[in-house]
Amino acid sequence: MSNDLPIEFTELTNLVSDYSVDPSKIDFKNCTLSENCISIKDDSSVSIIPLKSSNSTNDDALPSPQSLIKKNMNADSIIMHPNELIIGLKSNQTMQIFNLAEKKRLNNYTLPSPNETVLFWKWINPSYIVMVSNINLYLWNAVKLNSAPILLTQKNQALNNCQIINISANKKLSWFAINGIYQDGGKILGKIQLFSKERNISQIIDGHVSNFATFKNYSLFIIANKPNNVNSSSSNNGHVHIIEIDHDANFPPYQKKNVDLFFPQDAANDFPISCQVSEKYGIIYILSKHGFIHLYDVETAQNLFVNRISIDPIFTAVNHKNGLLTINKKSQLLLIDINKNTIIPYVLNKLSNVNLALSLAQRGNFPGCENIFNQQFQQALAAGEYDNAATLAASSPQLRTPETINKLKNIQPVPGQISPILKYFSILLDNDKLNKYESIELAKPVLTQNKKRLFENWLSQSKLSFSEELGDITKPHDTTLALKIYLGVGNDVLGIENSNGSYNAANSNSLTSSPSLNNKIIICLVELGQFDKIVPYCTKINFKPNFLTLTQMVLRSNPDKAVEFANELFSKGIISNDPNSDLSVEKVTDSFFSQNFIQQGTAFLLEALKSDQPSEGRLQTRLLEINLLHAPQVAEAILSNNMFNHYDRPTVAKLCESAGLFQKALENYTDLKDIKRCIVHTEALPIDWLINYFGQLNIEQSMACLRELLDKNIAQNLQIVIQVATKYSELIGSDSLIKLFEEFKCSEGLYYYLASIVNLSQDENVVFKYIQSACKLGQFKEVERIVRENNYYNGEKVKNFLKEQKLQDQLPLVVVCDRFNFVHDLVLYLYKNQFFKFIEVYVQQVNPSRTPEVVAGLLDVDCDENIIKNLLASVLGQVPLPALVELVEKRNRLKLLLPYLEGLLNQRSQDVVLFNTLAKIYIDSNNNPEKFLQENNLYNTVEVGRYCEKRDPYLAYICYSKGQNDEDLIRITNYNSMFKYQARYLLERSDLELYSVVLSDENMYRRQLIDQLVGTAIPELTNPDPVSIAVKAFMDNNLPMELIELLEKIILEPDSTFNDNASLQGLLILTAVKAYPAKVMGYVEKLDRYDAKEIAPLCIESGLNEEAFHIYDKFELKADAMKVLIEDIMSLDRGEEYAEKLDETDLWFQLGTAQLNGLRIDNAISSYIKSNNPSNYSDVIDVAEQAGKYEELVPYLRMARQTLSESKIDGELILCLAELDQLQEISIFLNSTNTAQSQDIGDKLFDMKNYKAAKLLYENISNYSKLASTLVYLKEYQEAVDCARKASNIKVWKQVNTACIASKEFRLAQICGLNLIIDADELEELVEIYETNGYFDELISLFESGLGLERAHMGMFTELAILYSKYIPAKTMEHLKLFWSRINIPKVLKACKEAHLWPELIFLYCHYDEWDNAVLAVIDRSADAFDHQQFKEIIVKVSNLEIYYKGINFYMNEHPDLIVDLLSVMVVRVDIGRVVRIFQKSDNLPMIKPFLISVLDKNNSVVNEAYHQLLIEEEDYKTLRVTIDAHDRFDSIDLAYRLEKHELIFFRQISAYLYRKNNKYNKAISILKEDRLWTDLIETVTISKSTKICHELLEYFVEIGNRECFVALLYVAYNLAEYDFVLELSWLHNLGDYIKPYEISIKTEQNNKINELFKDLTIRREKEKKDEDTPVFGNQLLLTSGPAPLAVPQPAAPILTGFNPNNSGLGFQATGAGFGNIY
Repeated sequence: MSNDLPIEFTELTNLVSDYSVDPSKIDFKNCTLSENCISIKDDSSVSIIPLKSSNSTNDDALPSPQSLIKKNMNADSIIMHPNELIIGLKSNQTMQIFNLAEKKRLNNYTLPSPNETVLFWKWINPSYIVMVSNINLYLWNAVKLNSAPILLTQKNQALNNCQIINISANKKLSWFAINGIYQDGGKILGKIQLFSKERNISQIIDGHVSNFATFKNYSLFIIANKPNNVNSSSSNNGHVHIIEIDHDANFPPYQKKNVDLFFPQDAANDFPISCQVSEKYGIIYILSKHGFIHLYDVETAQNLFVNRISIDPIFTAVNHKNGLLTINKKSQLLLIDINKNTIIPYVLNKLSNVNLALSLAQRGNFPGCENIFNQQFQQALAAGEYDNAATLAASSPQLRTPETINKLKNIQPVPGQISPILKYFSILLDNDKLNKYESIELAKPVLTQNKKRLFENWLSQSKLSFSEELGDITKPHDTTLALKIYLGVGNDVLGIENSNGSYNAANSNSLTSSPSLNNKIIICLVELGQFDKIVPYCTKINFKPNFLTLTQMVLRSNPDKAVEFANELFSKGIISNDPNSDLSVEKVTDSFFSQNFIQQGTAFLLEALKSDQPSEGRLQTRLLEINLLHAPQVAEAILSNNMFNHYDRPTVAKLCESAGLFQKALENYTDLKDIKRCIVHTEALPIDWLINYFGQLNIEQSMACLRELLDKNIAQNLQIVIQVATKYSELIGSDSLIKLFEEFKCSEGLYYYLASIVNLSQDENVVFKYIQSACKLGQFKEVERIVRENNYYNGEKVKNFLKEQKLQDQLPLVVVCDRFNFVHDLVLYLYKNQFFKFIEVYVQQVNPSRTPEVVAGLLDVDCDENIIKNLLASVLGQVPLPALVELVEKRNRLKLLLPYLEGLLNQRSQDVVLFNTLAKIYIDSNNNPEKFLQENNLYNTVEVGRYCEKRDPYLAYICYSKGQNDEDLIRITNYNSMFKYQARYLLERSDLELYSVVLSDENMYRRQLIDQLVGTAIPELTNPDPVSIAVKAFMDNNLPMELIELLEKIILEPDSTFNDNASLQGLLILTAVKAYPAKVMGYVEKLDRYDAKEIAPLCIESGLNEEAFHIYDKFELKADAMKVLIEDIMSLDRGEEYAEKLDETDLWFQLGTAQLNGLRIDNAISSYIKSNNPSNYSDVIDVAEQAGKYEELVPYLRMARQTLSESKIDGELILCLAELDQLQEISIFLNSTNTAQSQDIGDKLFDMKNYKAAKLLYENISNYSKLASTLVYLKEYQEAVDCARKASNIKVWKQVNTACIASKEFRLAQICGLNLIIDADELEELVEIYETNGYFDELISLFESGLGLERAHMGMFTELAILYSKYIPAKTMEHLKLFWSRINIPKVLKACKEAHLWPELIFLYCHYDEWDNAVLAVIDRSADAFDHQQFKEIIVKVSNLEIYYKGINFYMNEHPDLIVDLLSVMVVRVDIGRVVRIFQKSDNLPMIKPFLISVLDKNNSVVNEAYHQLLIEEEDYKTLRVTIDAHDRFDSIDLAYRLEKHELIFFRQISAYLYRKNNKYNKAISILKEDRLWTDLIETVTISKSTKICHELLEYFVEIGNRECFVALLYVAYNLAEYDFVLELSWLHNLGDYIKPYEISIKTEQNNKINELFKDLTIRREKEKKDEDTPVFGNQLLLTSGPAPLAVPQPAAPILTGFNPNNSGLGFQATGAGFGNIY
């Protein structure tokens, strides 16, 4: 925009190009705008773009879009908080509020009624949301947890059909306005519901947008409306109404304003969409849909400005500070604000309204009216109108100056009237805030008169401006108020509580840089006792006072607060752990301890040293040392908490030992002698701690200490030693500890030590030593327990030890031998030593399971059998029988176990081993074994059978048969030729798998087995099941002949049990069929019990068809017999004879089917007629129809219709009559009752091209579609069109249309075509038909006629455009201009391109937003399509940046005179540097010189260098020098190098200037010397600040004899020239008179410095004398009464004074311990 306009217009960003936002989501529904951010709602996510100003305190700061934030959220609508990153989500009836920054939900609410839904909602202020539902208006405190919306009123019914676009409210939330728009007669109208909360009433007002504002003392309601009651002759304007609400009776009423709202004639459909108010400036912004901005003055309703800011529609806008933010459909974020520098000149020059300009300047502090205000003020003073002058001065920001105040102060008031200065201040206090000078002038008399309360009231109301001078005036009267003022200096936003004036640094947003001000603030804080506020303040403003002095001051006034203050300094890093720093922990500690504040110093050090760093060792030692001497209990607590690890441990340990703290001494001693000396004081040491202490010692130290304890007092320390030994046994080693106890011959100690570890130890020696010690102490029960439970001892070693001990109780030995399997040795030992009792104990009590080994051992020593039997009887049922039997059986003494086994048998034992053993004993003793084996089921048949095989095979057979041990049984029967038993066993088992084994070819005994089966076993049976299984086994093993032999024997022999068995008879026949077919017929005739339905099919499968026919005929299965004849024997003649013989209808039907399949159609139809069964009509019809037997088929069909009512029969009859051309018969048939599918029959006749018959059928069913097609083929076109109209079917219309075109019946074809073109899918084919036949005019005429149809669609307009482009190009542009919005632009684009219609092509590209292609088309076809104005409008809209540069090259080559005009519109979109390089490369840079000048303000390096080049070529050195100073982005060294050799001296001067700016002083000086530019040369030396260069130039001037320049250089650079050098140079060249001014200056400066030093020395001596007379610390402690080391001196702050830190501090003091180990 032009620079003289009253507004500033800025495009901040583009949401699509900068953030890749979906363009379809840039609308009112999905995109919301707040002053804080932009939010775009997608289908499943929300994109948020925060808007942050670079400086939040500056009203002029532009909002800066930040990085896009994307959240996966799904909602119907979203709203953003105006200030914070808080989002509101609405989904259905639920609203939720989330704080995205803190990631938490603030509130949620669901509407209770399912019929109510929120239509629009909005943040009305930072706390409240206003919601409009389809029923009600709500107010919701959304940031208050669990709050619910408050019902305000019901939504007026007048808004029911409106879209709600905005809600507004006044600041008190007492008035609300709902803005809605609706459509009426093509216009967008508006309705506003105005609601008063206090009166609880609503009113409907015509209007589009509204807003509330507070102006001066008035509450106003503003409405913008564009009504619909304007006629065509009236203007297109709307109205703006400004109305007062809630009138204050103390002020005159506001006069209602009603002014026009201008809309251009070409924006007839435009309407207002946003109304925003700047209350500060008193300006109303009204924004319209089409992008027009209207500015109105609130006070006068004067229209200030109207202009269009966007060519794209706008849908949302919000207030931004004193301006406006908006988004248009092109996704641009735009900012509109008042141009402070031009609005007053604009009002004065354009509107010529001086009063309005003055009013605006007063409200907004705008420049431009200064002269007018000053003139009026001077006139009022000259006229004596002092009240008016005071009022004018108070109303004008430009007059509120110290000069004005002084003038008003000097005026003598008229008696009885208020003085002008008081009136001036009164007006300011009522309406505005006083500036700095006004505040100071007002404060002086108020505070002098002790009116402090009035002054406080003004401060609390922010009526006064803070300043350091104001604070100085206030401090003598009130320190708290002074502190408040000091803190408020700057931005008036520093935090301070009004109640007590305490400072809160957390709320401070400003940094104060004045040291004097900072010192004043700190003094106030100290005087007020607010020590805790000092550090936060200093940290906030980055101010560093003398904190050591501060600490000492606080310490003297409040020691406890001093600790807190010092801790805070340390936490902030101000106090350092570095001892060499100005403020170290050690120096602060000296301040505490030197004044005997040991407790406070300790507290500070504990906090300062809590990080426990190695560098803090000295301070840690010092802290512990002082407390051990003065407060041992404190030192003990510090050591107990393990706070320090880097102190001098030996020193501290000795002090602890002296203080009786033996525990702490031991914790810090490392020398063994010291440890042994302290550790023996066990009475003073906690036992638990002492035991744990040994864990810190190494093995040698631990052993030495334990030995020391035992040696000093074994009775007192034995228990401790045992506990230590127990706990650290693994660490020290059990062997060492055992030797220690043995060394002191302490068996008791050894026993108790080992007792505590033996259960956990895996050391064999430990267990053995424990057993030894237990035996010595008589602990035999413990010995027994340990050998029983422990698993880690050497059994052999313990066994031998126990044998040697010969204990009276041999139970431990028994347990050891039992566990380590020394049973045999145990039995021999006990038997030999006659411990028979322990043998019984072992067997009966210890381990009965070892009885077999005991028995074996007793047998080996030849013990009496009765003893063994008695021993076994005593453990009856407890002995593992398998092991006992095995061991006894090895010794051939099984009979010995018979009594024991019979005893187990009597106990009903089920043990298999028991019965196996009994069986063996019975077999060996021949005690009726067969009976036992047959009757008993509990023995193992395999084991006993194997035992019997060599003794008696039959007994083995019994065992194997009983246990079904097939393999063993077959083996022994084959081996012993027991085939009869084997055959009987096979029939009994009836197991096919077993049969397959014995009947296999591999069995050499198969024949003998079969003979026994056939001859002996099977005849003995009466049960047929085993026989059946045997037969199946024969079949499975492929033994047919043997099977036949078997079956003949059991079936054909007389008196056989199986003579009448049907299954066996059938099996015999089947076997013969497979193995011996010649016998089948004989078996069929002899046998009659078999199943014919099963046997006959099998015969057929084997090719025995005659046998099958004989079987069916024998059993009177006639149909099956007929089937064999016609299908298997395949003799239709025999079948016909068989049918005539029996003469049954079913047989005739069966025969007819076979004849039909054999294509004996005539015979088949005859047989079907004889059968009188039409059930197979479908096949008969199909076959007869294919064979063309229509005449023969008619009688069959008439027979079929007698019993069946089938559509196929009636339809076939019609077809037959049609084929026989009997149309009359067809008509008769159709008029009679029938079930024929006329549609299908008609279609079939139509396909057969029998159109006459088909016409009869279609007429009969009124199928106009098919009838029309039929009439087409009969060439009855008019009738076909009539039928097509009745059918109303696209396919019919196409067919009739095609036929009419082919016959050139164009009138009828057009009728059809009009019904086709309304269907977009038919256009392409229809156009192809016309174009193929060359009927172009008829086709165009058809489409032109169709444009007026009600159902005309885009395809029709598109095709007509394409036809115009092909055949009538002249009409194309006219058609496109009329109907471009209703055509398919891509298709027409292609057609225009093919037809070379370039203007039309560009027109379409523009209307299709294909700006890139439009520009390229203009460039490519410039001869036909170039228009400069059009090209400028198009080029700025392209998206491909490369096209910009193609356009530039195009203009440069073809239209160079217009290139600057083109670049002026492209400047914001192109890379200016690249543009310049294009023209440089083509050597056309002068062509764009005006453009280069216009973009110089951008300070682009390429532009600057190009412009420099032009100026050099034009030799315009003045402009070049100005440009260099104004725009600094270019390669100055390169430019200087190019200008260095220029033939013009002015350019060489510029070169030197550039070298000087780049600190290339020598280069610049050499150029200036050569050109004798003395002024520039002297200036260069001065700027260089180089003594060396200054000396060289002085010598140069002396050499060339230029005395004037020599003197001038000494004058301007006297600080650079060394005094001795100048004296020497002047002496050598006799220049004494020339340097006299220089010498005078030097001497004067030296004298001044000497006087200052003397004055400072005098002040210092007086101060030292005063300090010597004043004691600082009083009496010191004896502990610290030694010479203190000097601390590093620190400069005291200018204001904060106190004692000298050099005289304080607690240095190293000799205490007897020293710090030797630290260094």
